Amino acid sequence: METIYGILDRLLPFAWMQHTFMKHAFLAVLLMTPLLGMLGTVIVQKKMAFFSDALGHSAIMGIAIGVVFGVANVNAVMIVFAVLFALLLNKIEQKRAESADTIISVFSSCSIAAGLMLLSGSGNFNKYSGLLVGDVLSITEIEILYLAGAFVLALVFWVLGFNRLLAAGMHRVLAKSRGISVKLVESLFVVLVAVIVTISIKCIGVLLINALLIIPVASAKNIAVNMREYHFFSILFSLFSGMSGLIVSYYINAATGPMIVVIASVIYFVTFAYSRVE
Repeated sequence: METIYGILDRLLPFAWMQHTFMKHAFLAVLLMTPLLGMLGTVIVQKKMAFFSDALGHSAIMGIAIGVVFGVANVNAVMIVFAVLFALLLNKIEQKRAESADTIISVFSSCSIAAGLMLLSGSGNFNKYSGLLVGDVLSITEIEILYLAGAFVLALVFWVLGFNRLLAAGMHRVLAKSRGISVKLVESLFVVLVAVIVTISIKCIGVLLINALLIIPVASAKNIAVNMREYHFFSILFSLFSGMSGLIVSYYINAATGPMIVVIASVIYFVTFAYSRVE
């Protein structure tokens, strides 16, 4: 990591980059925001906003389970629980599409309520309450490595599976007729979303993670004229919101996660107004 930090010092000779915690935060945002922007395009296209929000809420339950059973690595428990939760919700969506949103909402509310109850009962709520809004400035090197691993996994999936996932989303029967294993592709995608959302919660928070998945994509839809632009602007707006939110929050001494979402929201309203003028 020292080599990377040395490169950052040369490329970004600013006062805010002189602190180690800001270097950690910068790398985390640099890895996290393009991931969320990329995943968000499919989440919005497949109308999975409820789904991704529920995954964020499930993190609290994952933490609570880890604490109750005395597991030292709470992050690992969060990821495992989120993956199982995502597969369960995906199964529900496939089997009962007409009431999937309602069932997902029930599961989401139940998981966060049960998680908060268990944490408060064990006296650990204050220790983990910061995860509700996130704290990217406290992220560690090992968590940055987690994000880097997730970044590589996402790129591999995008190269090998995006076209299949897109086909499955547009017309499931036609995709099956083309030899695409729709259930497998969708299951792999929800697992990927679960892992990335869970890892990113430390940075952006349970209450805000879904906003960063949805808002940059919604902004991109306002101005994009084709699928290429749609993906490009989604990633660009997400990355810009993350970087500018980190820097602005440093100078005005505000919480980074909420600042990132506020900037993403401003971009949305600007692009919305631009689309109406056009």
